[in-house]
Amino acid sequence: MHEVGSTLASLPASRTGGLLRRSSVLTAHLRFCAAVAVTRPGNYFSRLYQAIAHSPNIFAPASAPAHDIFRLSMFVLAITAGIFLVVAGLLLYVVVRYRQRAGDDALEPPQVYGSNQIELSWTVIPVLIVMVLFLTTVRVILEIEHTREPANALNVVVIGHQFWWEFRYPKYGIVTANELHVPVSSAENPMPTYLKLLSADVNHSFWVPRLAGKTDLIANRVNTMWIQPEAAGLYLGQCAEYCGLQHAHMLIRVYAQSPADFAKWVKQQQKPAVQDPSVAEGRAIFERNACINCHTIAGTVATGRFGPDLTHLMSRATIASGTVPNTPANLRNWIKDPDHFKPGALMPAMKLDNHDLNALTSYLLTLR
Repeated sequence: MHEVGSTLASLPASRTGGLLRRSSVLTAHLRFCAAVAVTRPGNYFSRLYQAIAHSPNIFAPASAPAHDIFRLSMFVLAITAGIFLVVAGLLLYVVVRYRQRAGDDALEPPQVYGSNQIELSWTVIPVLIVMVLFLTTVRVILEIEHTREPANALNVVVIGHQFWWEFRYPKYGIVTANELHVPVSSAENPMPTYLKLLSADVNHSFWVPRLAGKTDLIANRVNTMWIQPEAAGLYLGQCAEYCGLQHAHMLIRVYAQSPADFAKWVKQQQKPAVQDPSVAEGRAIFERNACINCHTIAGTVATGRFGPDLTHLMSRATIASGTVPNTPANLRNWIKDPDHFKPGALMPAMKLDNHDLNALTSYLLTLR
């Protein structure tokens, strides 16, 4: 049981969005609830809070656009809950008040045909409710979309691919994949991040629930959105538009960092790829195979753009767009057989022998 608890606690870092995707994890969680909630309630709720805090949770907004969407959602929920209570209450009253009783005759009750007051009320009231919801929603959408971009805003180009994300930082000359790094914003120093959304193939949708609403990435069209994280941490997201077989494994990890930590990350990402003579054989294998047609490694002949930039591959916590942790074993198995992790992934198996596979993996492990 302790093992199950440990699995749940580590889930957000190791299996992004696993609480939403994998029934096996859900089953383990339910068993964990039954065993621990009674015997160790404090420990259970602490672990549960950690799992929820790192999950794509619309009820825990952590960015200005997400707060606006949350308030609108609560307003709509309050109105619809009120409608439900009124309708359900009237229905319950009628069922109880006019139920059949012993001694009732078989005659129909008096029939009433037409009531201008009732018909007018159930026409006007719904129209007014719909108008209120419509106008409130439009106001929130316009407020979010038309917020003026400040001079110190960070601009990032987001390109959706089957089935991974490309992030470009034009100001810094950085290209990375699947893990978006942004600075934290504060009231004293607001620093929003504006995202320019493009698609390299089919339609995608960028959604990190705690930071903002969904925005589609459409081929031959440019969309924009912005986020403004208020606290440092990891925020998880998902492609929210079906884009092919591995749509569910097209995950997003947003790291909100303090301005100082973000500056350190930028400086590290601007460095060229590590040139370690001890793994020269692995680099040679990389450069003479089809790897260079799809991937870029700064400082080498590899300039491909069909796949993720690998210049600082080992600085990322996951591979395969958040599908598995970025460990030596997983990296080796990914190169050997991508379909093992993501059936239908567009990366082909390289069919290397064990010697070349080990050498290539050793080389990639130096790319920090």
